[in-house]
Amino acid sequence: MEERIVTNQEHTLDQKLQDDLIRPKFLKDFQGQQELKDNLKIFITASKDREQTLDHVFISGPPGLGKTTLASIIANEMDAEIKMTSAPALEKPKDLAGILTTIKEGSIFFIDEIHRLRPVLEEMLYIAMEDFEIDWVIGQGPAARTIRVPIPQFTMIGATTKAGKVAAPLYTRFGITSRIGFYQEEELQHIISRSARIIGASISDEAVVTLSRCSRGTPRIANRLLRRLRDYAEVLGDGIITPAIVTDGLERLGIDHHGLDALDIRILETIIDFYHGGPVGAETLAISVGEAIESLEDFYEPYLIQKGYLKRTPRGRMVTEKAYELLHRSNKEPHEDQRLLF
Repeated sequence: MEERIVTNQEHTLDQKLQDDLIRPKFLKDFQGQQELKDNLKIFITASKDREQTLDHVFISGPPGLGKTTLASIIANEMDAEIKMTSAPALEKPKDLAGILTTIKEGSIFFIDEIHRLRPVLEEMLYIAMEDFEIDWVIGQGPAARTIRVPIPQFTMIGATTKAGKVAAPLYTRFGITSRIGFYQEEELQHIISRSARIIGASISDEAVVTLSRCSRGTPRIANRLLRRLRDYAEVLGDGIITPAIVTDGLERLGIDHHGLDALDIRILETIIDFYHGGPVGAETLAISVGEAIESLEDFYEPYLIQKGYLKRTPRGRMVTEKAYELLHRSNKEPHEDQRLLF
């Protein structure tokens, strides 16, 4: 039993080390997003030349595209310490104050899911970002008073999948705004090839191309699938990930050659079968497919919309003609009085 526990711990540690190795450390290693990288390089170089703290950075984009990685890269490029947290983990003003009063001069402070920050913490962060001070209440009752406590100058990096939900007063305090978009297949091919070299996986050039088409434009998914395909190659093949291994492996994982999984298909089928192709509201659709609305909006919808299978309208979600073709369905529009509106 003891040997088994040790083996599991070593495996977990090895997996973490691989994840750390795969994660790029500098802008030159970060694949894709060339315009974003070029701009950041200029801003970082200018700040270092002036020996000033980098302006606050706002990063938005779908999950798995490298927002957290980019924050770490900025810290490395600035030769700065970085402290990371997420908005849900910050519950009270003292949580935020504890971090802001202990960071070093020129440090990076990264908050993920910043759109979920509590209003009382947003107000504290406004002053911290603008004046490098925090308001703190001392005493209680009639004797209570507010004092301003100076804090070291720092760079705030906020990341979110929902830029529209970030309060305007907070958003306007970021001097640098960047959006990470889905990756092109060629960019994913470079990422897959690099990751395969790092984790010691053998993969053919044709398999790299095939896998890049099924990774939903997302590096995190590409790397996750690469690991699973390495397992299939080692157990079912000769250790080399070939196009046949990719096809067989993805089929076993329930992923088609478009990168769509079972829930993607269920979303499209539900809209067609139960709502005559739409429109249907996001909450109703989420309940119908048994998925959280956050997952639906942040993970599934963006890719389905990007690939042209789904569209958003003022009245709700609707499938496109391309979705009917994918599912081999006939698109026969119902009469208006037969249409269900949500």
